This record gives sequence, structure tokens and C-alpha cells, in this order.
Amino acid sequence: MAVVSAGILLYRHDDGSGVSVLLAHMGGPFWARKDSGAWSIPKGELDGEEPPLEAARREFREELGVDPPAGDYAELGTFVYGSGKRVVVFVADGSGFAPSEYSFGTFEMEWPPRSGTRQSFPEVDRVEWMRIDEAAERLVAGQRPALQRLSDLLEAAR
Repeated sequence: MAVVSAGILLYRHDDGSGVSVLLAHMGGPFWARKDSGAWSIPKGELDGEEPPLEAARREFREELGVDPPAGDYAELGTFVYGSGKRVVVFVADGSGFAPSEYSFGTFEMEWPPRSGTRQSFPEVDRVEWMRIDEAAERLVAGQRPALQRLSDLLEAAR
């Protein structure tokens, strides 16, 4: 059975420069020196029968260390990676969302490889608002269709 994750894609309208989205740069040694394809929507796997929106809110909090903003969330869609992994993405207007600091969750892995030493790394090492066109170049490939869907919906609403 395919892995199912859920995430929250916050967006905001910028003064004159279009729409920006909030993305997280993946942490750990593999992603440390990468930028293109190394950013993600804050997301994570569902726990059992957990409703996807609850999982998305929980994962946002776990990864970034802050609660997602209050507001109306809409399901943007389910996007399938080449590996078969499925990500259910929810969107909300993040205007005004500006935490003073984040407290990133951590994970543990053997590092360096085959060393027998386990180290702890942040799941995310930074968070940025970026324009959708810039985000499309930096986001992991499997999540890029979510940006296009958001752009299409926002354009249709204009």
C-alpha cells in the first residue's frame, strides 16, 4: 500500500509582486548544500486512520514548531510522486502568518553512513515565503503540480 502524507500550503498575496507560498527547506546532511528540489510543503505521514487535515495540522506543528494559522482550509488535491507516494495538500490564506521564531522537529539517522554513529538532525532547517515561480524551481518535483493547481485556482478566482 502506498504511503500517504498530508501537508499545508500557505499562500499570500504580495503587494504588486503576485502570490507567495510558505515552503520549508529539508534538513539533514543530504539536503544541506542543495537548493533546487530541496524544498517542501510542510507535510508528513498520516497516523493510522487519522483524517488528512488533522495530520497536516499535526505535521505542520511538528516540523515547524508553531501552530498553523487559524482559518479556512480547502483541500487542493492529492498529488502522486513517481514512487507512488501520495500527498494530500490543503491550502489556506497565510496573510499575516509571521511567527517570530520556529522550533524545528528532529530525526535521527546513522551519520556518516556505515559509521555506527547515530546523529540527530532537524527535519527542516529554514522556512521562507517565496513567489510561486521561484518556488516551482526549488520545490521537490512531486509537489510542483500543487503549485500549478493553486495558481490556476487563484487565477480563476480573479
